[in-house]
Amino acid sequence: MAEQGLEGSQPVDLAKHPSGIVPTLQNIVSTVNLDCKLDLKAIALQARNAEYNPKRFAAVIMRIREPKTTALIFASGKMVCTGAKSEHQSKLAARKYARIIQKLGFPAKFKDFKIQNIVGSCDVKFPIRLEGLAYSHGAFSSYEPELFPGLIYRMKQPKIVLLIFVSGKIVLTGAKVREETYTAFENIYPVLTEFRKNQQWYIQFFLSYLWEELLKMCALQELDALSSCEL
Repeated sequence: MAEQGLEGSQPVDLAKHPSGIVPTLQNIVSTVNLDCKLDLKAIALQARNAEYNPKRFAAVIMRIREPKTTALIFASGKMVCTGAKSEHQSKLAARKYARIIQKLGFPAKFKDFKIQNIVGSCDVKFPIRLEGLAYSHGAFSSYEPELFPGLIYRMKQPKIVLLIFVSGKIVLTGAKVREETYTAFENIYPVLTEFRKNQQWYIQFFLSYLWEELLKMCALQELDALSSCEL
């Protein structure tokens, strides 16, 4: 397969990514402890781009533009940061939120920063037979197209959940470090190629469809002929 750029720019290291495809990180969720009690109402009144509706959710929702992220700030001093595209951006954003809280007069610190979830996505550029994949890997797969169009694949090692769509689009979630995302994709890629919908499959399907239609036409003609004879 031709090399695909790392997040659209750099060439792929095929030693690390044998498939030639590098999943793009879409969202990093991190947590941090500000290590102080917070007056959420006071924060919402003083801070820009902050909202607080305790009847709906017990946290201040704050946003910044660079890095473009959203923070959930709880009265206990715990904070969740989401929306960053890299680990560095997530930590930088969390520090900016902590600094905002400090400027509002709270003795906020920056403790126990941790990446909790990494969401990545990629496109294998070919359609996938999800029914066959679900049947062959039933122990790991959940596929109910009437409820959700994608196949849910729960990989054991690394412990990653993959959403696999017939179009070839893949979403990977549950990683704590990006290497888990990359490893999970390289593990699943040979499986996806095994259940690739190829051109021959479409030709066979189309010929089968034509044959069924031809049989129907012949059957109808025979019925018409019989009806004519009876008359």
